Amino acid sequence: MGSKSGIMGYISAVRSYLKKEEPEETEESPLFAQNDNPSSTEIFVSPSTGMQFVLIPAGEFEMGSPSEEKERSDSESPVHKVTIHNPFYLGRSVVTQKQWKTIMKNNPSHFKGDDRPVEMVSWADAQQFIMKLNEIEGTDKYRLPSEAEWEYACRAGTQTRCFFGEDESKLDEYAWHIENSGSKTHAVGLKKPNPWGLYDMHGNVWEWVQDKWHDNYNGAPSDGTAWEGGNSSNRVSRGCSWLCNKEFCRSAGRFKREPESRFANLGFRVLREL
Repeated sequence: MGSKSGIMGYISAVRSYLKKEEPEETEESPLFAQNDNPSSTEIFVSPSTGMQFVLIPAGEFEMGSPSEEKERSDSESPVHKVTIHNPFYLGRSVVTQKQWKTIMKNNPSHFKGDDRPVEMVSWADAQQFIMKLNEIEGTDKYRLPSEAEWEYACRAGTQTRCFFGEDESKLDEYAWHIENSGSKTHAVGLKKPNPWGLYDMHGNVWEWVQDKWHDNYNGAPSDGTAWEGGNSSNRVSRGCSWLCNKEFCRSAGRFKREPESRFANLGFRVLREL
């Protein structure tokens, strides 16, 4: 995501926002309105939290970005074919503060609001939430998506810079970023979804995925599983956030994180296996 100096400035900007006192957000997500009662067999609803999941079909795609893509990083190379052999359910949105509080009985978020994304959570915090969710519902099907599963779902059958195409001027319709966010998170689902019905894939908060960080895709799995090998202790986040410049909100964009990182622009989305 740009030069080292740019990254350090980005991290410094995130930290500076944490010093501000933020009022409770009153925005309400249309995903959770009383008249929003999904009945499609392609939607699964968590019985304990009300989290809604969209069925993502099996298929294949080209992961990464070509050398000519604007604002790309070498960490997105080489472009390689990935085959997703099994369909899965993926959260329509990132985990919200209300959903987090239902399971964890606390709220670490800086920007408060039930329908806002939960943030200020580390990679281990996300894993703890998922473990408790599985225990409560008596299953082992919930987990973080792999990086490949996340990008496959974000692209939703597209191979363009963004899932809506190459026209950056359309980004405001789909994403919260530095120019339209007012320097804060927003309730999930207020922007348009991608073609597979997933919201906020290009903004609002970055999202933890399962994989360890690798500097490029040489040796990456081709079957969509998480890449857990290697010596790095860092993990991957995807998706961009309210603090990102517009040009960084791309389907292939990725960012290295220390697993203990907790920022006001970093949350997560849950996958549920069939």
